Amino acid sequence: MKRKRNWSKIIKRSFLFSFIFGLLWFFGANWAIESNAEGKVFDQVSDCPEVKVALVLGTSRLLKHGNDNLYFSYRIKAAVELYRAGKVQYILVSGDNGTTTYDEPTDMKNALIAAGIPAKRIYLDYAGFRTLDSMERALKVFNQKEVIVVSQRFHNERAIYLGEHFGMTVYGYNAKDVAKMNGFKTKVRERFARMKVFWDILFGVDSKFLGPQVKIG
Repeated sequence: MKRKRNWSKIIKRSFLFSFIFGLLWFFGANWAIESNAEGKVFDQVSDCPEVKVALVLGTSRLLKHGNDNLYFSYRIKAAVELYRAGKVQYILVSGDNGTTTYDEPTDMKNALIAAGIPAKRIYLDYAGFRTLDSMERALKVFNQKEVIVVSQRFHNERAIYLGEHFGMTVYGYNAKDVAKMNGFKTKVRERFARMKVFWDILFGVDSKFLGPQVKIG
């Protein structure tokens, strides 16, 4: 009986320790990423520095039921604003093209062209499967040590942290966010994605693919 009681205590303490560690990781990751981005993310295009390339992070053009994805629309709008304001010379769109029927980069390119951006000013990264991939490939494949990343603020903050991990200088131009209830699931996923940032850094996770160098401009 005594041995059983001891095992019971060990299990309870292990559970409690895991729970406390998980909470610290959850809230600590969020705090570290948010605080690191202070002064590096901008809501007004006039506040952004001038750099060569804007890096637009991918998302699907349409939602599951066929409606327009506002995250996509607002990112395109923000990228156009940067270009028209003369803050960037080129736009690198990075997203998932993992299957023949799903192509985020081409959708983004088409939307940018429809908004008046010259095709020759747009470059495509077809292997931006994750934010980590997009940031590392921007540096190691497209040779950009400094970029303005374009997405919603919560995503920009994480991208800045990852980019700096790879040795880049990264700013963020915040695309308009969606209504809180419409973006609830995305916000929840973001919390866990921030936890995974530190897992990936700790274990040295790299991009799935790098490939040949691409010169921009």
